[in-house]
Amino acid sequence: MKTVVIYKSRTGFVRKYAEWIAEELGADLFEASRIKPAFLASYDAVVFGGGLHVVGIDGVKLITQNLDKLAGKKLAVFASGASPGREEDLAEVKAKNFTPEQLERIRFFYLRGGFDYGKLKLLDKLLIRLLQFKLKHKKSLTADERGMLAAIEQPVDFTRKEKIAELVAYVSGEDDGLTSPPTPLLQGEGSHQV
Repeated sequence: MKTVVIYKSRTGFVRKYAEWIAEELGADLFEASRIKPAFLASYDAVVFGGGLHVVGIDGVKLITQNLDKLAGKKLAVFASGASPGREEDLAEVKAKNFTPEQLERIRFFYLRGGFDYGKLKLLDKLLIRLLQFKLKHKKSLTADERGMLAAIEQPVDFTRKEKIAELVAYVSGEDDGLTSPPTPLLQGEGSHQV
């Protein structure tokens, strides 16, 4: 099966997963800005990865707006963010990025990434500093809010190669099911939630 892995990465976590997935599948690897939908015609399987930004998956419209051109192809989309990937959060991500009909054709995966303030663009840095100011003036913080404040000062990286196993199994045909349960937390991940 000829496979391509396409990614859109702001701070490198998505790129790291995309590289691991491409390596495991023996797939071609491209940054999303270099791809036109017609290019995908020669592939049997398409994997797309994008970072989560306010529940939206960066660049996923390359797939969702071109489903007609991707007929007959195995499609997988993964998102990567700093949060642990709770079931209710992933349901919101799916609802914002895909219609129910699209989810019948696309298998979605969440691969926990990380957060590195130093790699953000200027506008994103400004927004994070505003959030930081707001959080520092709250009377009580949730565990996620405390984790976010800590991550602004000290980058966190939750990427683990073993997290790609379910996606790789699906694309390679070892798992042809269409439902994707939430990715379980790895031991030690919950200790520094972002």
